[in-house]
Amino acid sequence: MIRIAVDLVNTKTLEPEKLTSPEALQRFLLEHGEPTATVDEADLAAVKAVRERLRAVFRAEPREAAGVLNDLLADYAVRPYLSDHDGAPWHLHVAKPGATWAEWLAAGAALGLAGFAAGHGFEALHHCAATDCERVFVNSAERRPRKFCTPTCAGRTRVASYRARQSLRNEN
Repeated sequence: MIRIAVDLVNTKTLEPEKLTSPEALQRFLLEHGEPTATVDEADLAAVKAVRERLRAVFRAEPREAAGVLNDLLADYAVRPYLSDHDGAPWHLHVAKPGATWAEWLAAGAALGLAGFAAGHGFEALHHCAATDCERVFVNSAERRPRKFCTPTCAGRTRVASYRARQSLRNEN
């Protein structure tokens, strides 16, 4: 559920919005292993609201991030239970039976991120350091040297910094 949390937050960055329609949300859910996904405009709006609550976790100080996750768990999570619905193999659910997609995503993503933060610290939840990027990522490496979501952002930032230094030298 960590991956789906990160991917959900990254559906809206400085790049164009990716969840533009119920069909786009359906594709997102299917790409993340859901065997079936029927969604409508209300589901789309609710999932986007959950996405923004999750985004705050990656930018907040640890105590505030924990508060956001605790609020999401209180609002959406239930005692975990096993399910094999729709012919899927047995898997764990933490949202109530019959939950909406937004409720399911909120409960699962919050539990996944809470477990990850408990095991790796909130310092392992990052937003990209590139000034022109809003993507988030998780980094379970013990010595967290990673500051960028991808090598592309790291390279683009290094090149921009180099060019700025060269421009200053040329002005002097």
